[in-house]
Amino acid sequence: MDGLKFIALFCFFFLVNAIGQETCVSFHDSPFSFSVVIGGSVSALFLSEDEWPGVQRAAADFASDIEKVTGRSPKVSNVTTSVKTSVHPVIIGTLGKSSLVDAVVNHTRMDVSSVSGKWESFMTRMVNNPLPGISKAYLIIGADKRGTIYAMYDLSEQIGVSPWYWWADVPTTKQAEIYFSATGCSHGLPTVKYRAIFFNDEQPALQNWAMEKFTNGTGAALTDSPFNHFFYSKVFELILRLKGNFLWPAIWSSAFAVDDPQNQALADWFGIVMGTSHEEPMMRSIPVEWDLFGIGPWNYSTNSEFIYNFWVNGTERAKPYENIFTMGMRGDGDLPLSETTNVDLLEKIVSDQRQILMSVFNESDVTNVPQVWALYKEVIGYYEDGMRVPDDITLLWSDDNWGNMDRLPIPDEFDRRGGAGVYYHYDYTFDQLSQAVERQATRIWVVNVGDLKPYELNIEFFFSYAWNSSLWSYNNLDSFVSSWAQREFDVPISTANEITTIITNLTRWNNRRKPELLNGTTFSLTDYREAESVITAWDTLLNASTKIYNDLSPEFQPAFFEMIQHPILASSTLSKMWIAQGLNNLHAAQARLSTNNLADEVERLFERDYDIELEYHHLLNGKWDHMMDQTHVQYFYRRQPMADTMPPVSRMRTRKQAIPGPMRVSPEGTGQAWPGPNLVSCSMSDTCPVAVISLDTYAPLNSRYIDIGAGGPFPFAFTASSNASWLTLIPSEGYVSPSNTEVRVQATVDWDQVVGSEIAQINFNATSEGQMPMSIPVFLVANRTVAPEGFKGFVEGDGGISIEAPHTSRNTSVANITWTELPGYGKTLSGITPWPRSGNNFGNFTAGSGPSVEYDFYNFNTVNGTGNVSVTVLVSPTLNSMGPDRPISFGVQMDDQDHQTKAFIPLSAPGTLPGEWDGTDGFVANAVVPVTTAWSALPGAHTLRLWMVEPAVVVQKIVIGKLPSLTKTSFTDRGS
Repeated sequence: MDGLKFIALFCFFFLVNAIGQETCVSFHDSPFSFSVVIGGSVSALFLSEDEWPGVQRAAADFASDIEKVTGRSPKVSNVTTSVKTSVHPVIIGTLGKSSLVDAVVNHTRMDVSSVSGKWESFMTRMVNNPLPGISKAYLIIGADKRGTIYAMYDLSEQIGVSPWYWWADVPTTKQAEIYFSATGCSHGLPTVKYRAIFFNDEQPALQNWAMEKFTNGTGAALTDSPFNHFFYSKVFELILRLKGNFLWPAIWSSAFAVDDPQNQALADWFGIVMGTSHEEPMMRSIPVEWDLFGIGPWNYSTNSEFIYNFWVNGTERAKPYENIFTMGMRGDGDLPLSETTNVDLLEKIVSDQRQILMSVFNESDVTNVPQVWALYKEVIGYYEDGMRVPDDITLLWSDDNWGNMDRLPIPDEFDRRGGAGVYYHYDYTFDQLSQAVERQATRIWVVNVGDLKPYELNIEFFFSYAWNSSLWSYNNLDSFVSSWAQREFDVPISTANEITTIITNLTRWNNRRKPELLNGTTFSLTDYREAESVITAWDTLLNASTKIYNDLSPEFQPAFFEMIQHPILASSTLSKMWIAQGLNNLHAAQARLSTNNLADEVERLFERDYDIELEYHHLLNGKWDHMMDQTHVQYFYRRQPMADTMPPVSRMRTRKQAIPGPMRVSPEGTGQAWPGPNLVSCSMSDTCPVAVISLDTYAPLNSRYIDIGAGGPFPFAFTASSNASWLTLIPSEGYVSPSNTEVRVQATVDWDQVVGSEIAQINFNATSEGQMPMSIPVFLVANRTVAPEGFKGFVEGDGGISIEAPHTSRNTSVANITWTELPGYGKTLSGITPWPRSGNNFGNFTAGSGPSVEYDFYNFNTVNGTGNVSVTVLVSPTLNSMGPDRPISFGVQMDDQDHQTKAFIPLSAPGTLPGEWDGTDGFVANAVVPVTTAWSALPGAHTLRLWMVEPAVVVQKIVIGKLPSLTKTSFTDRGS
C-alpha cells in the first residue's frame, strides 16, 4: 500500500466515532475494506460448534446489533472446516477452543503471536482463502472466551450500538452499509485484570424497580429478592459490552446463589467472573444466608465448626464456575468484628478458608484458586497492625466511601504474586484511579455503583480506564466525554463539546458539597453574592442543557434526559431550595417581609423536586419507575432518611408591622438590617452601630448593594442620596409594598474622583401613610489602593488575596517532577499536583529541596496592623496512601523565611479515619482541607512558595488574609 493510499484509508476509518478504540469500521466502501452489509447482502457469521457458549451467545448479540444498524440480519451458523460458501463470511472464534479458527490459522499460517495466550486479547482482520472453499473472510479471533466476546462488542460499538442501548435507551443511528477495515483492530492485555461493578444500598430504588420489571410482584421464595436471572442477564451483557468481566452482586436482602438457582450458571455461561463483597467470605451472602442457614453466632472464636461448614457449602456450590473468593471475615451486617478479635484469629480464619479451597477443589496448590482480601475500613487496621495473608492473595485496597483512597501499595508491596486492587465508591475522578495504576494496584478493580443509574458516564470511564489506562491522561479527559456524547446522542463535535462543558460544570458544582449534604448556609448568603452566583450558574447550566435537549430528535431525548438533563434538573432544584431556605431564615432574623416569599419558594422547589422524580419514573411508559425512589433531602446520619422532608422555614405575620418600622435596610456583606438590634452582631444591644460597608479598586465586584425591604404591611416610598459626587446610587428612589417587598440599590464608585480613602454617607429616607418618617444612614468607605507601577502578581482586594493554584508566577522542576495542572479539578478552576507522581521512585523531599511553585503578591494590610498575614492553602482531601509513616504533606515558605512542612491530615488509629474527615461538615463534605500558616509580611510585595514534600498532594487555591467559610466558592483570582 503506498503512503497516500494509507493516509486516505486512515482518515476514512478515523471518521467513525469510537471511545478510545482502534477504529476499523466505516459506512462507505473503499478499496481496502471488507463489506459486511452492502446493498441487499449481509455476511453470515460462522462459528464452530465447540466454541464457548458465551461466545455463541454474544455472536447472537452481534448479529442483532448489525440488524439494529442496517435492518439486515446476519445468519449465525455453527459450521465445520469443510464448509463451502460463495459469500464472504465473518468467522468468529477463540484460539485453542474453536476448531474452525484453529484451522484457519493453520491453513493461512497467520501470525497470532500478538494475542495468543494473552488474557482477554483479540485481533480482527480480513483474510483471503482462509479455508478451502472460502475465497475471503473477516476473522474475529480472541485469545480466550472474553477476548472473542470483547472483539464483537468492540465492533458493535463502532457500528453505532451503544453499550447503554438498553440501560440508558440510547438509539442506534441507521446506516445502509457497514465495512470493516482489511487490517482490522486488535487489543492486548487490559490494564486491570478483573474489572467489576458492585450493587450496593440498592433498596429502595433498584430493588423496587427490579421487583416491578422482572417479577410478578413476588421475589425469591427465601429472600423476596427480585434479582433473578432475568435481571442479571441485562447486567451481564452490559458489563461485557463495557469490557468488564467481574461482579459483586446485590446484597440488600439478597443472596445471588439463593435468589435464583440459575444465577450462578448464567454468569458463567455469559463469561462473568463472580465474587462476593468485602463483608461476604467464601461466596456466601452475609448476613442474608447466615440468617437463613447459619447456626449460632457469627463468631469464629466460639462457633468455628458451623461457620467452617457454612463456608464449605458455599465453596462447593461455586466450584463449577469461575470465581474470585473473598477471604477473611467481617462482622455480621457490614460491621467490624468484636473488639476482642485479634490478628492470630484472623490469620487462622484465612488459613482455614484456604484449606477449604484445597479440599473442595482437590488442589494441592491453593494459589490456583483466585482469592482476594478486601482491606476495607477496620480491616486495613489489621493489616497495619501486622496481619498478613499469603502472597498469592490479592490485596484489595479501599477508599473512604467518598472516592479518596485510604491506602495504596507502596514500592515494597509491588512484587506480591497476588498483586493488588481497588475497591472504589463512585466519584468521577481520574486522580485516584491513575494513582492506583501508578502504584500497580491493577489486579482487581471493583466500583460500588449503588443502583447503577444515573452513573452511566462515570461507570463507562471506570471500565474504559481499567481496560486501557494508557489512552487517558489528565490533559485529554474532555475528549473522552466529547466522544461519549457524540456516540450517545449522535451530535456534531461542536455540540458534544458543549455537552462536555455542561458535564464538567455539573460534576464540579456537585463536588462543592455532595447534594445530600447541602444546607441553608452551605453557600454564603451575605458575602461576594455567592448564593446568587450559584443560582445563576445553575440556571445557566440548565438553560444550556435544555436547549440541547429540545434540539434533539425525540428518539434521543429519553437518553439525554436520563444521563444529563435529569441530574442537572435535580441538582439545581435541590441547591436552589437550600439557598432559598437559608435566605428565608436570614430574612426572618432581619424582620423582612420577603421572608414569606422565600418560604413559598422553598415549598415550591421542594415539590418541584418530586415532580422531577416523577418525570423520570414516567419516562418511556414507566420503564424506569422507582429508579429515583432514593430519599435525598436532610441526610443527618449514615442511613437514608425514611422520607424526604422539607427544610424548616419561618414566616412573618403579614398584618403586623415589625417593631422598628416599615423600612428595613440591609447592606451587602453584613447579615444585618437597620434599624434595631440584630442577631448577627449586636443582639445584646438596643441599637446597633451604624452600617458601614467598604469598596476598593481590587474588589472582585465594583459595586455594593443595599436592599430596601418591607418590615410589614405598610407600603412606603423611599429616596437614596449621598454627600459624595463620586458615588452613584441606582435607583435613587423606589416604592416597597407587600406585593413588591424588596428593592435593591446599587452603589458604584467613580475611582477617578477618589483620592486615598474617602467616606460617603448614604441616607435612606422613607415615608409611609400613617407612619412616622424614617431616615437610615449607611456609610460607604471607598479605598483607592494601587500597587506600584510595573508590579506583576496578585494584589489585595476586599481585605484578602485569592489565587487559583494553576496561576503561578514561576514553576520549578526537580528530578523531572513538575507541579502540573489537573484541568477542571476542584471547586473553582483546576488543581495542581507534582507530576509524575511516581517520579523519584515514589520518594519524597524535604521542604526546600523538591519541585516548587511561586506566587507573587502585594498586600496593603496585615492582621490588626501587626505586620503578620495568614496564608491558607486549600488542598483536596487526600489520605496517607503512602502508608502510616509517610503522612501526606507539603511545604510553605514566605519570602526568605524558614519553610514550614504541613502534614494536613490528622493522625488516627489504623483502620479509622480522622474525626475531621467525615460528617456533614468534614473535609470530604467540603471537598477541601484548609491548611493555614502565619507569616511576617509588612505591606508590600512578597513571594509565596509551595514545595513538594510527598506525592499526591493536590492544591486547589491559596488565600492570603481574609477567608470566608471554607465551603464557599466565591474567591476568584484578584491581581494582575
